[in-house]
Amino acid sequence: MKTLYKCIAVALLVLGCTACSQKQDPKHIIVAYVTSGSTGMPDVNTLTHINYAFGHVNETFDGVTIDNPARLKEITALKRQYPDLKVQLSVGGWGSGRFSEMAADPAKRAAFAKHCAQVSDTFCLDGIDIDWEYPSCDWAGISASPQDIDNFTLLMKDLREALGKDQLLTLATVASGKYIDFKAINPYIDFANIMTYDMSRPPLHHAPLYPSAISNNSCGQALEAHLAAGIPAHKLVLGMPFYGRGNDAVGNFIDYKDIIKLQGYQEAWSDESQAPYLADTAGVLVCSFDNPRSIRLKCDFIKTNNLKGAMYWQYDGDDTQGSLRNTIAKELR
Repeated sequence: MKTLYKCIAVALLVLGCTACSQKQDPKHIIVAYVTSGSTGMPDVNTLTHINYAFGHVNETFDGVTIDNPARLKEITALKRQYPDLKVQLSVGGWGSGRFSEMAADPAKRAAFAKHCAQVSDTFCLDGIDIDWEYPSCDWAGISASPQDIDNFTLLMKDLREALGKDQLLTLATVASGKYIDFKAINPYIDFANIMTYDMSRPPLHHAPLYPSAISNNSCGQALEAHLAAGIPAHKLVLGMPFYGRGNDAVGNFIDYKDIIKLQGYQEAWSDESQAPYLADTAGVLVCSFDNPRSIRLKCDFIKTNNLKGAMYWQYDGDDTQGSLRNTIAKELR
C-alpha cells in the first residue's frame, strides 16, 4: 500500500513538472529569494521565480543537503495553483563551503551534479541556482583555491549535462563580476543574478544605481563589469536589496520593514546615485537602502538596458503592504 501511495505521489509530481515546462517566461522575470526559516507563503502574483535558500554541498562533497526540506515542499506546492511559477534550489550562500573540494574532484563533481538533478526531480523543481561566494575567494571562511575559477566552469558544464536542456541552471554573481569566467560558462547557464547590494558600508551606500560622493560602486558599474566579462545583457538579472546596511547605532543589517519604523533620522535622497538613505542630524549617511522610488528607477534601468529582469533578497524583508515587491511587479510584469 505504501508503494502504491508513493507511485501516485510521484505521478502527481511528474504531471506538475510537465505543466510547469509548458509555460513560457514573461518578457522580464522577477526572482525572489525565499528562505528556509520563513513561514508565510509568497504572493506569486508579484514574482515569476523563487530561489529557495538554501541547499549546501554535503560533507562527503558528492551531493546536496537542504535546509528545512518540508518548507521547500510547501513552496513547490504553489505550482499546483500557479503552473507557470518557477522554483529553484539555491545551493550555497555566504559562508556555505565545500564547493572548492567538490569542484576540484571530477568524480565528486559529477556525483554532485547528478544528485542536484535527482533533487530537482524529487521536489519537482525547475532547476538549480549556484550561489558559491566566491570561487577562489576565502572571505566567507570557506576553503578556496586558485583553480576554483576553472573548476567552476567544469561544475557548470557537469550540471548542465546532468540537468538536461529543459531545466534551469543559474548562478549568483558578485557586483564586481570577478571570480567567474563568464565567457566559458555562458553556453551552460540560463541567466546570472547580480548581487548589486552589499557594495559598501556607511557612510557609503550599499546599493546605489549610479556612482556619487556616497558610493564607490554602483549597479551601473556592475552591469558594465559583467558585459565586459563576456555575458550578454539578456542573461543578466539585476539584484535589489529588501534590507539596508547601517552603522553601529542603526544595525549592520536591517530589513526594509524595520527601516521605515526607525525614529530620530531623516530620510534623504541622492540625485546622483538615484538612491535614498537615512541621515543623522549632521546629514551623514547612517543607513542605506532601497525604497519604492529607487526600485522603480532600477526597473527602468532594467528595461532601458534590455536585462533579463530583477532579483531580490529576500521576500520577507518587505513591509506588510508589499511596497517593494508590488513596485517591481507593476513595472516588470
